[in-house]
Amino acid sequence: MTDPRERLFRRFEDLGIDAVAVPYPAHRTVEEGKALRGDMAGTFTKNLLLKDKKGRLFLIVAHEDQDLDLKSLHKRLGANGRMGFAPADLVERVLGVMPGALTPLAVLNDDRGLVTVAIEAGLMDADQLNFHPLVNTESIGLEPAELMAFIASCGRAGVAADLGGMAGVGPLN
Repeated sequence: MTDPRERLFRRFEDLGIDAVAVPYPAHRTVEEGKALRGDMAGTFTKNLLLKDKKGRLFLIVAHEDQDLDLKSLHKRLGANGRMGFAPADLVERVLGVMPGALTPLAVLNDDRGLVTVAIEAGLMDADQLNFHPLVNTESIGLEPAELMAFIASCGRAGVAADLGGMAGVGPLN
């Protein structure tokens, strides 16, 4: 099976996760997505691939309105020095997705286990978290426990951490 999206939904099936894809107009930024999604249920996230000074990769999953302080984020995650954005070609090479479709679900494509998934701890209280299923033309909703089970099925543990800046975000559900 070579189609990544098909592999993703097969993994959901194997885990007993009923993930239904909802059409979502293509977009590249959180702001564009907000304008296009209408009244879709659930909590929306922003997903960033960052690398530290030693080249370690961290996929950050935060509330879409959360401000992240990249100058101090490394201290919260135990990274080596300040973190910066990974270039688009690295996102594609390691996770197999275009930057506008970045999602924690892309760890399915990280065969070498290079990426640590760090999820804002406050998101773990949400009823539903929405993500792209490897393409930015659809969205799926998962319970936080389903997301963690999926990440574990890819051979790693998702790290729930205080990434800073959750105060003032508003309700997560």
